[in-house]
Amino acid sequence: MGGAGGGAAASGTRSLDQTPTWAVAAVCAVIVAASILLEGLLHHLGQLLNKRRKKALFDALEKVKSELMTLGFISLLLTVTGRYISRICIPEGAANTMLPCRLSVHSEAKEPEGHGRRHLSEDPSYLFSCPKGMVSLVSADGMHQLHIFVFFLAVFHVTFSFFTMSLGRAKTRIWKVWEKETCLPTYEFQYDPSKFRLTHQTSFVRQHASCWSKSTILLYVVSFFRQFFRSVRRTDYLTLRHGFIAAHLSPGTKFNFRKYIKRSLEDDFKTVVAISPPLWASALAVMLVNVHGWHNLFWFSTIPLVLILAVGTKLQAIIAMMAIAITERHTVIQGMPVVKLGDDHFWFGKPRLVLHLIHFASFQNAFEITYFFWIWYEFGLRSCFHDNFELIIARVCLGAVVQFTCSYITLPLYALVSQVNTHLHCMLTFNHQPTLSINKTNTSQHFCQGDN
Repeated sequence: MGGAGGGAAASGTRSLDQTPTWAVAAVCAVIVAASILLEGLLHHLGQLLNKRRKKALFDALEKVKSELMTLGFISLLLTVTGRYISRICIPEGAANTMLPCRLSVHSEAKEPEGHGRRHLSEDPSYLFSCPKGMVSLVSADGMHQLHIFVFFLAVFHVTFSFFTMSLGRAKTRIWKVWEKETCLPTYEFQYDPSKFRLTHQTSFVRQHASCWSKSTILLYVVSFFRQFFRSVRRTDYLTLRHGFIAAHLSPGTKFNFRKYIKRSLEDDFKTVVAISPPLWASALAVMLVNVHGWHNLFWFSTIPLVLILAVGTKLQAIIAMMAIAITERHTVIQGMPVVKLGDDHFWFGKPRLVLHLIHFASFQNAFEITYFFWIWYEFGLRSCFHDNFELIIARVCLGAVVQFTCSYITLPLYALVSQVNTHLHCMLTFNHQPTLSINKTNTSQHFCQGDN
């Protein structure tokens, strides 16, 4: 009996009936304390958002908590069903197809007593051997690695959500200076409605409606490069602001357009943090085609890049087309040029389609980066997964660029340009008197003063 206990101790595979109660209680205490701390932090963050009337951000937080609950349930299922899944046997020929790494003959020779068994399989509760010519569908060690992958998904989902919103808000802070200019008397004098000018003399038209804008191809080429260099200029912001107020509010209204854009960005963020079934399907597709020799992960990593660049180009082209439309309507304007609002500027006349493309690109890119760090943690940086190391480094750098571009440039640009459509995002009130009703349930006061 003593020999059996010693053998168990030597192999390091003691079960709970042979583990000191103080050790079990200590580990459980740490896990419970960490869980309570996390739940408390999320609860206080929710209270803070409610106190500051950040309904959109509060809804986004609730969605993040819901996604974490889903991932937690997936982790629980892996834990409960792991032993039974590892006992499902499949033919060895089927098990040797579509491998992420080259099949190693030496590793098979080192484990004659059990096919596909790793260190977790040494536990007596996992002792199971498939018939000859058969192997486990997913080994016990493989189930444990999947369990860790789910944990990585949860951590990186929260991390990427935080950085996406932080970078987006940092971008809108730049527009705060321009918004304050509209409260100054010099602004009203500069854009005096009694002044008449030719359309081509306005700075907005000069920047966007040049000779190159007469060619559709050149317009999109210039728009492609413009998204990287001052994607939103002062004249763009002020002109879109003026067109928005002229279309939806009474003349002379002291409206804080930047604050409204910030609320719209928060509403868009609420959509971006959600993980829908199609996004889960795209993630599973990435895992499915990660076959040795195919190099599909690199090509999959280019999809978010292409989408983000295409969306950014389209948004810049919309601004240019609005400037061209001003020159086509008349030759003389009064005060600041008024842009024409409408959904027809967007693909298929649906602005939300652009947001869904941003959502897909952001999730796909974040998933691929998470996948890289999980492989690094589980198998090492120079593992068989990364046989073409230079290609892997290029893919990770590409992912970092895409994530920054999406969060700091494309998403804020969409929040601004999407306001040119005919539907508003929330209910605006001035001095507690409603002036117009719109689609979303948000209620807030957007004055020229009190910007934050």
